[in-house]
This record gives sequence, structure tokens and C-alpha cells, in this order.
Amino acid sequence: MSAIPRLNAIWVYLAASPLLGLTITLFAYLIAQSVYTRCRFNPLANPVLIAVALIVAVLQISGTPYPTYFEGAQFVHFLLGPATVALALPLYRQLGNLRRLAAPLFIALFAGSMTAIVSAVAIASWLGASRQTIASLAPKSATTPIAMAVATSIGGIPSLTAVLVISTGVFGAVFARVILNALRIAEPEARGFALGVASHGIGTARAFQVSQQMGAFAGLGMGLNGILTSFLVPVIVPVLVRWL
Repeated sequence: MSAIPRLNAIWVYLAASPLLGLTITLFAYLIAQSVYTRCRFNPLANPVLIAVALIVAVLQISGTPYPTYFEGAQFVHFLLGPATVALALPLYRQLGNLRRLAAPLFIALFAGSMTAIVSAVAIASWLGASRQTIASLAPKSATTPIAMAVATSIGGIPSLTAVLVISTGVFGAVFARVILNALRIAEPEARGFALGVASHGIGTARAFQVSQQMGAFAGLGMGLNGILTSFLVPVIVPVLVRWL
């Protein structure tokens, strides 16, 4: 039996089972992580971006519907919950620093969350975006499940919000270091918290690659910004849309 028929037989088997999505996801991530390592962890070779591009390419070339892919990928999706909860452990280890920096962190949280929402709505309105697009864009700096739920509640398109959230996270993971260096922000607590507030889970993953301290504060920023965004967006966005 030649190699091509064997590959076809394997693909037919996978396509008919939930293993398809899981297999594609794991292989895409392994390839992306390998590229990231070979590039010496250069943020431009972000593994999330590469993995997403590979998965999209495979689904397009094979003609596989997204629901079929997600039947298997949902197992990975389920693990996001425990992984998020696990962020509490490194944060607990930073409890002393957290108490010391509580006041400036909460001020930074409010400022960062408001800036993300207002700037997104203002720029989208200035460019002539529809109200539905604006509603989809407003919660882009919150983590994906929260952002999608918030966008739906104010008339946005959750699938568009998911794309915007991932794009925001990848942008932050790639360019945050350059921006923070330009602003001469050197403290790991401030760098991590800013990355978590602006770029949610993808930014937090990048912060953990730098240090446990930076990752812990990024996880804190991601969680608190998700909560604050869910309260602010439904109140602020309708007012901004009417005013702009």
C-alpha cells in the first residue's frame, strides 16, 4: 500500500470522528511551537498566530466544516477553564507585591479598560463602521468567552468579536515589549499587568515566558479586566455611539 492511499485512509477515518479537531489542533500547535523555538522565541513568530493560520489552511484545503472540527477541538477548549483557574497559584505567590501595589493596579485597571473601550468605539465610528461592528469591537481586550457574551448582549456579532479578540492578543504579545521599552516601563509587575489588561490570555501566555512574576500579574490583569469590561461596555458603548 503506497503512502498516498494510506494518508487518504487515515484522513477518511479522522474526518468521520471527533479525533479530527483534536489531531489538527495538537499538530498545528506542535509545529507552531517548533517554529517559535527555532526563531529563538521571537514574538513575531507567535505560536498562537501560526497555529491559527495552519488550522484555517487545513480546514479550507480539506473543505472541513468548522462544526466538524470543533467536535474534537472542544476537548482542548474545555481545558481553558482549569488553565485559567491555575493562574491563581503564581498569583498567590505574589501576594505580598499584590498588597503593596493594590491601589495603583486598580487605577491602571480602570484606565486601561476605559481606554480600550473608548478608543475602539471612537476609531471605529470615525472610520464609518456600523453599530453592529462597533458593538463587536468594543470588548476586544477582554478574554474571548467574556468578550463574545458582552458583544452579543449589546447587538454585536460574537464570531467577529472572537476574531478581534485573538487579533488584539496576538498584537499585544508581538509588540508589547517594544512599546513598554519605549515608554521605559521596566517593572515586571507593571509590564505583566499591562499585558494582561490589554491582551488577555495570549498576552498572559507571553508574560509567563518572560517570568513567573510577570505572568502572575498578567493573569490578574486579564481576570479583572474581563470582569470590569462586562460591566462597562453595556453602559458606555450606547452612550458613545449616540454621542459620536
